[in-house]
Amino acid sequence: MANMLAIVGRPNVGKSTLFNRLTGQRQAIVEETSGVTRDRHYGKSDWNGKEFSVIDTGGYVVGSDDIFEGEIRKQVDLALEESDVIMLVVDAREGLSALDEDVANVLRRADKPVFVAVNKVDSNKNIHDVAEFYSMGLEHVFAISAINGSGTGELLDEVVKHFAILEDTLNDELPKFAVVGRPNVGKSSLINALSGIDRNIVTDIPGTTRDSINTLYKGFGFEFYLVDTAGLRKKSKVHENIEFYSVMRSIRAIEYSDVCILMIDATQGFEAQDMNILHLIEKNRKALVIVVNKWDLIEKGSNTHITFEDEIRKKTAPFTDFEIIFTSVPNKQRIYKALEAANEAYQSKNRKVTTSQLNEIMLPIISNNPPPMIKGKVVKVKYVTQLPTKFPAFAFYCNMPQYVKEPYMRFVENKLRENFNFKGMPVQVYFRKK
Repeated sequence: MANMLAIVGRPNVGKSTLFNRLTGQRQAIVEETSGVTRDRHYGKSDWNGKEFSVIDTGGYVVGSDDIFEGEIRKQVDLALEESDVIMLVVDAREGLSALDEDVANVLRRADKPVFVAVNKVDSNKNIHDVAEFYSMGLEHVFAISAINGSGTGELLDEVVKHFAILEDTLNDELPKFAVVGRPNVGKSSLINALSGIDRNIVTDIPGTTRDSINTLYKGFGFEFYLVDTAGLRKKSKVHENIEFYSVMRSIRAIEYSDVCILMIDATQGFEAQDMNILHLIEKNRKALVIVVNKWDLIEKGSNTHITFEDEIRKKTAPFTDFEIIFTSVPNKQRIYKALEAANEAYQSKNRKVTTSQLNEIMLPIISNNPPPMIKGKVVKVKYVTQLPTKFPAFAFYCNMPQYVKEPYMRFVENKLRENFNFKGMPVQVYFRKK
């Protein structure tokens, strides 16, 4: 289960710079498309052996040029709801602003650890600028420079004391299936339909997050934990920015699962936000099944579902090797099929191929279709092995790995899929120096 740190604060105080420093990221992972929540606002970090997720809430403020105080408050409310630790970033050069004080007032009443990162203290000359920020009444105040990293180590030493070393209390041998997707696509309906079917729910185990319930599902030859993040409670105070909120929930569910059942609404098609969640699934190396719900509401011709499938795969390329199941959850149409597909994807995630099998099948394929020559250099692959990772990853040992380009790696990945069945699972291919 994820430990979550939320970074909040006014625009232009250095939240994104600090985020980049914590996550080691400099670039957006997901393409900068208008309306897409860009992945640079979500990243992974670790410090002193503790892993945690970092959310830069600044990326979710609506209206880039004209940011209202209400939007900042909305970020803070969301951070309070979903994170374990909150970091308020302020600007030493500009000094304490009324908006900083407003945010501090809300955070003081929070039942969460809050750290104040006084940013842009780039040298000892402006260390005295920090003093005024103690007046906000928040206990943990640290002088940092996000741009050169000074002070961030001491800050993180204190922050991670509030994070758990993540241990899995559930039976590790059973798969965990998470139902994720945008709001109102039918996640709750699917979970309710599964819960209402004649079978044995053994126990509900609350996770360490406040909003994931893990239900042990036994029946019809299936046994797995269902990670339920859908609509578990109404938010009374939060007028939420839905996109931000659904991504935050999806992150927690995705990180904790083996297989993600990504639900989309047939009447709306495969939208930018669905694509963003799929990217999170891919980046976290989780198995995937797409469930297209509300299929009963679509007018159908003879090839409607084939056209719909093609549209989805066109958008998700190059990763297209996953099941797409068309359902009507209220009618309980094909919901078992979704479970079967999730189960198959779970098998793909754990599939191990022996080194002898790999070399026997892959080396002749590579020999007949070698990497293109670059600058007259011939790449020779000597040996293939599967790496001992939690997801399918393969190392191809060769003389000059630097000359193997992306299209050829994709060709090799496709051949691995053709021969060994990794349906539903992102596969990683590495070319390494022998």
